[in-house]
Amino acid sequence: VEAEAAIEEPYNENEGAILGGVVHDLIQRYSETRNKLNPEVMEMILQTTDASHLADLVTTQLITDAGRRQEYLENFNPISRLEQLSVQLSTDVEMSELEAKIKERVRSQIDKNQREYYLREQLKVIHDELSGEGGNEIESLRQQVEDKQLPEDAHEKVMREITRLERMPAVSAEATIVRNYIETVLAMPWHEESDDNYDLDHAEAVLDADHFGLEHVKERVIEFLAVRSLTRNIPEASGGSAILCLVGPPGVGKTSLGQSIARAMNREFVRVSLGGVRDEAEIRGHRRTYIGAYPGRIISALKNAGTTNPVVLLDEIDKLSSDYRGDPASALLEVLDPEQNSFFVDHFLDIPFDLSNVLFLTTSNQLSGIPLPLLDRLEVIEIGGYTEDEKIGIARNHLLPKQLEAHGLPEESLLISERMWTEILRGYTREAGVRNLERQIATLCRKAAREIVRETEDEDEESKSIRLTQKRLEEYLGPRRYGYDQQFHEALIGVAIGLGKTSIGGEIIPVEVATMPGSGKLTITGQAGDVMRESAQAALSYARSRAEQLGIAPDFQEKIDLHIHLPEGATPKDGPSAGITMATALISAVSRRPVDHSIAMTGEITLRGRVLPIGGLKEKTLAAHRNGIRTVIAPAENERDMIKIPEKVQKDMTFIWVENMDQVVNATLLGDDIELPADALADDAATMDLPLEEPHPDLPADAGFE
Repeated sequence: VEAEAAIEEPYNENEGAILGGVVHDLIQRYSETRNKLNPEVMEMILQTTDASHLADLVTTQLITDAGRRQEYLENFNPISRLEQLSVQLSTDVEMSELEAKIKERVRSQIDKNQREYYLREQLKVIHDELSGEGGNEIESLRQQVEDKQLPEDAHEKVMREITRLERMPAVSAEATIVRNYIETVLAMPWHEESDDNYDLDHAEAVLDADHFGLEHVKERVIEFLAVRSLTRNIPEASGGSAILCLVGPPGVGKTSLGQSIARAMNREFVRVSLGGVRDEAEIRGHRRTYIGAYPGRIISALKNAGTTNPVVLLDEIDKLSSDYRGDPASALLEVLDPEQNSFFVDHFLDIPFDLSNVLFLTTSNQLSGIPLPLLDRLEVIEIGGYTEDEKIGIARNHLLPKQLEAHGLPEESLLISERMWTEILRGYTREAGVRNLERQIATLCRKAAREIVRETEDEDEESKSIRLTQKRLEEYLGPRRYGYDQQFHEALIGVAIGLGKTSIGGEIIPVEVATMPGSGKLTITGQAGDVMRESAQAALSYARSRAEQLGIAPDFQEKIDLHIHLPEGATPKDGPSAGITMATALISAVSRRPVDHSIAMTGEITLRGRVLPIGGLKEKTLAAHRNGIRTVIAPAENERDMIKIPEKVQKDMTFIWVENMDQVVNATLLGDDIELPADALADDAATMDLPLEEPHPDLPADAGFE
């Protein structure tokens, strides 16, 4: 063998020492991460300081690949070998640390999954124990869905939601929403319905027992029941699906009438108050993307009723409003349309629900607050104010027994005669309904209860019943609040009595006109609306155009100012029906002829003096009747509305039907049989700076405006 000695290249010892220290550090880290070197080898490596020996020793212990070992063996430079080892060790250490981190994460994830699996299994066992034979919550929900026999689309959707719920952590917010949704769907009455009672005699008996009067309303309800009884087995028939809208002033029994209808039909009753609702989601529900979402009021009403065919009363539908959150009235269009509501979709349920079997009733104080598209879907039934006899009947048969029971008094403990009922109505109430009357009866019951308890304590025996007398009435309720006779006790110049209709019924609207020296200025006060102001202008123009025929100086407006005032200035007033009233008062003030104080009037006036028809004749007539006025002037075209006025009121009232303003003037202005001294007219003419004409022989000496 021919051999040649391998002589290593010389190197810098300082550089070798530094590289040796680096290799020692890397070897320690490598051993910590890899854990491959035994302690004896590790100690031997750390004690080696020679660069060449250290490179060969580390290579022998760590490098296992034959090719790389050959490379190290052929390298005669110790410094170069240490540098290569440093690079190799650094790479191995970094890979080892990364591998360790990955293993740690994997182990942590496995531990977490195992822990959650263990806890879920524990929870399932706990549910099994709590639910007994029914199994855990998820299985219980699935069983409820099967038992509920939901429609196919609803069944599939709920099953998907239950599967989602099963995969969610029980404490997550999304799980709470899903669970709430499932419970809401299961609580809905998909097939449950009450058996309708179509016995018309029973319905009439219930309505008569609960309400006095309201014959036309009861008749419409009986017709509705008759049609439903004939069409109940015809799915496509819609003759009994009309949406009734009860319109009338407060306190006339609109809400309680809905309860009576439900009782007559043997249906559940649910009242939904719409007053002040301004969010569309209140009707259609909130979408489940929002935290705290819940279904709309319609679906909630069905859920509370527990049947698919309840009577749902939408109260105060004219009080709806809208803002940036939508228009609730528009959302009601689908609900109240018999052709559409069989597939009503609430945003929360997101499943079509059939509302076609629901009997919807709505109430309103006035039609003007209901949007026209919504009003088109309603069958309006107007409920006017009650007459005095109807109020007495309601008070005697319904209100008094109710209040006696509420105050713990026997049936005969408070005796009220017919005359005292009349006194209560005329002296302490003035309303279209009976709500304030019920308050007065409650006050009487409280006072009577106090007196009965004191007498029982003093006499140590049961007290006798209390008979209401005039003296007791004033003690219990105080002095009279209203005078029955009209507040204008005599014919006055420039004062006429008009009639108006408000949301609470008919009202008396006095009109006063004063004249004063001026230049033709017209002033209107008393919160008159734009339409009423225009009516005043029309009345003035008519008076000027007919000045000669009315016995007025043609240039009267050039010398005087006119002031038209509507008393009770805190109450806004508007509408054209006070036109003939303002014209009459104005002509009276200018011509100095008093107006008959026993006549009330209503009608719209044109520039040519024609009297146009008005609305609300019944309410206005009842207002005049309540205030002791027995003569009403109304447009001739409104004579057809007489059928709406109760027969007893018709017998008490005298109607003067007019077509033009001349007829109104002839019927209302006095002067033929009233005597007036000559100097009285002279004083009036001097005050107005008008030419003095021949004094009218029949005007009173004290004619003038108070």
